[in-house]
Amino acid sequence: MAWGHDHTDKTAENAQQAFLKQLKQTFASLPNEIPIFLFSQRGKEDVFVDASRQVIRAFRGLTDKITLKEFNLDHELAAKWHVDSSPTLLIDPDHYNIRWIGAPMGEEGRSFLEAMLLMGARKSGLSDQSLKVMERLEEARNIKIFVSPTCPYCPQQVVNGLKAAIERPELVSLEIIDIQCRPDLAEQYAAHSVPQAFANDILIGQGAQQEEVFVSSLLKLEAQTIFIPERTEKVVETDVVIIGGGPAGLTAGIYTERSGLRTAVIERDALGGQVALTPIVENYPGFTQVGGKTLVDIMVSHALQYVQIFQGEEVLDIKPGQPMEVLTTRRKFLTKTILLATGATHRQLGVPGEQQFSGRGVSYCATCDGPLFKGRKVIVVGGGNSAVTEALYLKHTGASVSIVHRRDKLRAQDVLANQLEINGIPVVWNTEVKGIDGKQRVQKVKLWNNETGEISEMAVDGVFIAVGYEPAVGLAEKIGVALNEDGYIWHDSLHRTSVPGIYSAGDVEGGYKQIVTATGQGAAAAMTIFEDLINPYWKNEEQFRKTDVQSSPQVQPIGAIR
Repeated sequence: MAWGHDHTDKTAENAQQAFLKQLKQTFASLPNEIPIFLFSQRGKEDVFVDASRQVIRAFRGLTDKITLKEFNLDHELAAKWHVDSSPTLLIDPDHYNIRWIGAPMGEEGRSFLEAMLLMGARKSGLSDQSLKVMERLEEARNIKIFVSPTCPYCPQQVVNGLKAAIERPELVSLEIIDIQCRPDLAEQYAAHSVPQAFANDILIGQGAQQEEVFVSSLLKLEAQTIFIPERTEKVVETDVVIIGGGPAGLTAGIYTERSGLRTAVIERDALGGQVALTPIVENYPGFTQVGGKTLVDIMVSHALQYVQIFQGEEVLDIKPGQPMEVLTTRRKFLTKTILLATGATHRQLGVPGEQQFSGRGVSYCATCDGPLFKGRKVIVVGGGNSAVTEALYLKHTGASVSIVHRRDKLRAQDVLANQLEINGIPVVWNTEVKGIDGKQRVQKVKLWNNETGEISEMAVDGVFIAVGYEPAVGLAEKIGVALNEDGYIWHDSLHRTSVPGIYSAGDVEGGYKQIVTATGQGAAAAMTIFEDLINPYWKNEEQFRKTDVQSSPQVQPIGAIR
């Protein structure tokens, strides 16, 4: 047994010696020196200052490329570099804005080693995809990464920050903050678990992130969970181009790709559309409660397993032909078919407090948020079918509801309007909402009677705005796709539009504005596209005439309720 212990110890010692030898060779190959400046409080020695010295001395035993200079916080260099915390390490401050507040002890020794190697090479080592993201950075970013010596996940996030600061030193600065050394800063930023990364004081990452996800979060100043690779092709050939990356478009992309059709999803703005801005979703099958952004991330992750997604590209033009051309701000797509899943947005009142309290009492969807207001007082703003339907739904969920309408007569159908009296829902006539107020949540609304000029306040817990939708039909109109009388894309029961090879799905068709119906429409449209590419319906003149809107009356969209 004694021999076994001796043998094991000897093996470990040999492995350590081999590792140190390799490190020395690596440091020797570095082309640049690595100057380190240690700033500390005069006359105040502590464990962090002493640990910093020991770590740096250990590294200096491996290479003469590392130099160390020590200064007090009252030195002129501390003022020059805005150092006010003890201890603070500045690493090559003539080339980079990177500082370590605390000491690189424990697990952070790995981070420090990586910092020495990267800065000695003066190369970030970022992946090609990360480099493309960093090239798009145009404004300064101050990164703060909170770490702990006992955290095995912190080094990965620190290295992400180091690489970003080395790649774009003119825009990116980095502070690595030990929460044990500076608990006051950790408390200020509520960084009670590590690692946490902030950029310009905005939380962009909790936990260790994949490098590409980190740089994407840094660029967008918002925590990302999914990285969509940048594409460099100037021309992309596909069977299907889906314009719109909401639930309908993402679902359609999954179905078309699984059918063997080459597909591209193009999204100008954030993926997920309005769902990504919804705080909580409680009526999507399979989830009792899920954050809108979380649900979108799940959908996007699923779609990325199949389909190419081109985010941040705006479609500028569509040219008919065989193939059709779709021109974006970055490239050209050649495609056999196009699916318009461009969505619709809620019309807003544009009054003070509307955006501030969105998701905190202000809602645009009773079906989505109504159950949260059971037993509470709410108003519905509007006078059409949608407003009356929303009010009736809220009444049946147990809310105390009134309608506020700017005219003296509802625009809703009589059969719906009659239900208001039957269900005891009052209408406040000739009245407009001029402001929404509260503290953490909506507490009251400011009302203006447009006949008498009287201004009053009403205590409410919720404001449901139902003044209509703005369907995104600009592209549809540009290429001659017919619209219905409500301004949505006309389509038949198979989601074919009036233009052969052009299809539609989701909120741009009108009807129920629900996530689950949008996904269903996306799937149905995708299956139609698959079948039509096998047997193009427009080649059958008799069949095409049945779907041609020019020879049909204006047809209300399937399932539409207005």
